[in-house]
Amino acid sequence: MSSSLAERNPGREQALTLSQINKVVFLAAAAALAAMPYLTNSGLLYLVGTTLILSVYAVGWNVLFSWAGLASFGSGGLFAIGAYVSAVALRAGWEQYFLLVIVAATLAGALVAFLVGFVALRRTSGIFLAILTLSLAELLRHTLMHIGWLGSEDGLSNIIRPTVSFGLFEISLKSGPAYYWFICAFAVVLLGICWWLAHGPFGRRLLAVRHDIERASFVGIDVHRNRLAAFVISGAVAACAGAVYAPWAQIVTPELSGMIRSTQPILFTLLGGLQSFWGPVVGAFAFMGIEYFTRTLIGIQEIITGGILLAVILAFRGGIVGSWNAFLSRIVPAREVK
Repeated sequence: MSSSLAERNPGREQALTLSQINKVVFLAAAAALAAMPYLTNSGLLYLVGTTLILSVYAVGWNVLFSWAGLASFGSGGLFAIGAYVSAVALRAGWEQYFLLVIVAATLAGALVAFLVGFVALRRTSGIFLAILTLSLAELLRHTLMHIGWLGSEDGLSNIIRPTVSFGLFEISLKSGPAYYWFICAFAVVLLGICWWLAHGPFGRRLLAVRHDIERASFVGIDVHRNRLAAFVISGAVAACAGAVYAPWAQIVTPELSGMIRSTQPILFTLLGGLQSFWGPVVGAFAFMGIEYFTRTLIGIQEIITGGILLAVILAFRGGIVGSWNAFLSRIVPAREVK
């Protein structure tokens, strides 16, 4: 019986082996990230923490793009909304209620995404939606630059890292390592939620809409409602990431809503792999590594970084994750089932 199953599914044993290898790599990477405060200096720790936050931000964008088939180039605006809500609240003395501040920032991002998506998704799609969202993010950036109580062009600085109160006890996040571990916990929770949404019934409905709108509508899927939900979820994740980023960076500026922040999740996703849930995370850390190791090449860093990214994207059409899986499938022989 087992032999007949093996003959009909010759790659089954190999797939199991590849899955086990990827699990080992994943656990090793997670352990290394958790131990990072003991392994590196404060400068590199800050860079790794920032990359973790941006990884979550990019995964939220990729759920919208790869699952729902919608391209938003204005996610930086939602990231900035979350960051500014967090910064204002902490500067106003709400540090003990930091978890509620994160929830408020997330809801603010979700509300703005809902208002934009409710109007835009009925009228635009594709490149028109991308340009519209980018324009709105730029409009927000210029607006923030002219609001005095938000610091205008200089933004808000001296943002304190909070001490979170749970009633019977408090947890201080004022030190770099403590807040870094909070970022790790935040990443686990948000990535877990995104995974559950992307691989559950909601994710399957989004894929059905992306592949064939007419057929999805014919079988009873509300296309607009599901696309709007994906748009709101992506905006909420971006704002939540911004809220966690503000105390980590201890400064927020209007540039958070600019084109660079808005295009980061796109670059991370292309680099890591469009069709992989973990592609944006891998892409974010790959980009961090490239920037870190070229940091001393003053004047030509951008040229070298751009050249490396272009070469990787052109050479590995499936991204780093897709190429890694293809590599493993070639070097790991299929087991013979006797």
